[in-house]
Amino acid sequence: MRVLWPLCVALGAVAAGAGGRPSPERSAVWGPGLRAEAALPARYFYVQAADAEGQRFTSSPGENAFQVKITAPDEQFTRVGVQVLDRKDGSFLVRYRMYASYKNLKIEVKTGDKHVAKSPYILKGPIYHENCDCPQEESSAWLEEMNCPQIIPQIQRDLANFPIVDPDKIAEEIPQRFGQRQSLCHYTIKDNEVYIKTYGEHVGFRIFMDAILLSLTRKVKMPDVEFFVNLGDWPLEKRKSPQNLHPIFSWCGSSESKDIVMPTYDLTDSVLETMGRVSLDMMSVQANTGPSWEDKNTTAFWRGRDSRKERLELVKLSRKYPEIIDAAFTNFFFFKHDESLYGPIVKHISFFDFFKYKYQINIDGTVAAYRLPYLLAGNSVVLKQDSIYYEHFYNELQPWKHYIPFKGDLSDLLEKLQWAKEHDEEAKNIAKSGQEFARNNLMGDHIFCYYFKLFQEYASLQVSEPKIRDGMEKVQQPDDDLFPCTCHRKKVQYIER
Repeated sequence: MRVLWPLCVALGAVAAGAGGRPSPERSAVWGPGLRAEAALPARYFYVQAADAEGQRFTSSPGENAFQVKITAPDEQFTRVGVQVLDRKDGSFLVRYRMYASYKNLKIEVKTGDKHVAKSPYILKGPIYHENCDCPQEESSAWLEEMNCPQIIPQIQRDLANFPIVDPDKIAEEIPQRFGQRQSLCHYTIKDNEVYIKTYGEHVGFRIFMDAILLSLTRKVKMPDVEFFVNLGDWPLEKRKSPQNLHPIFSWCGSSESKDIVMPTYDLTDSVLETMGRVSLDMMSVQANTGPSWEDKNTTAFWRGRDSRKERLELVKLSRKYPEIIDAAFTNFFFFKHDESLYGPIVKHISFFDFFKYKYQINIDGTVAAYRLPYLLAGNSVVLKQDSIYYEHFYNELQPWKHYIPFKGDLSDLLEKLQWAKEHDEEAKNIAKSGQEFARNNLMGDHIFCYYFKLFQEYASLQVSEPKIRDGMEKVQQPDDDLFPCTCHRKKVQYIER
């Protein structure tokens, strides 16, 4: 399993190496980025520092304690970007993004001039970069290569509302019901090609859905499937009766709707663009968690825009109790800005600076606040508002284990903050549990697994053949790759450039 080694020795962990050096023999290296077939936009693996006795470090041995070099032995140039991220807890996350495909890769992990664990690691390829269109034909093989779970409970819950799916029926009924008032994408995946027809005026967010579908079809043969994606914030299927429900895929679910939930566009985009055009992603945040728990500011923190009435109440609460809560608006859009009530609009700050504060307040925006994955990945404790809205992973979170809950109307927020301050060790443990959940459930491979399993299981419910409907257009794969690959699965001898 991905985290087996560190979990096995957790009971023997000590704050090793205060000023000491990691042992190259006893430190560990593991993760999906050491497997050639586990293709991700940015691949990653872990390094855990341990001392000569095998005790793992629980604080940083120094950000330059380990050196990582990745080369393609058969090539003159290796076009791979590498970053070693110090997680400040004795472990490191190494991520690398390939800009060309290679026959083999050699990954060297060293401390000083000595190889760590079983370094060098030889990945026998071909190893494909993100833009290489070379899908694994056997879905079962891909699921195994990616170490995907057999069952994802949220998918089971969502699809339980739809014992059968009739593509012909929904192709007619969903546009009639929602197409005039909502922004929708009607997708068909046929023979691993993606086709789309849009409904509504505001369909710009289709770029996020297009991107993940194209990325998936480059990696694995997708089932033939036909479905509708809601591009708006709010879930759409609100019928109470189980009869005549329409399957709508949305980025946010609610206890008052029956939409089929996907990972949010924000989280999905951050996976696809890691080491690209995004700076906030589930890897970068792990290296930017601010001061140690003991050195964090003990004021609760929040920044955001005025997209919900409770956010107005939070800022008013902050102005009344500034020594307890630091909450301010960075933008006004939905409500009238009354500076006497809400104070001045403040400048945006880096998300990483949030973690200078020990207590992070997560409060809904128009729907669920999509920042929660990143807040959990920090080492501050999250106080989360009770809400009808949820992302794809919320139902696996446990209050008082992964976060501190407070009521939707904020009536007990001050009380919960007081509890956290009076129970510092318990609050620290909740922060740690939330962080472990994010690390073990919200990384890029987990997101790809979720999407594929969702479409695979949904496709199995179809009772008629998905079709390329009138008005659909093909979504083209990107053609701006500087270093195109040759796919060995297409029965062509692998020759790079």
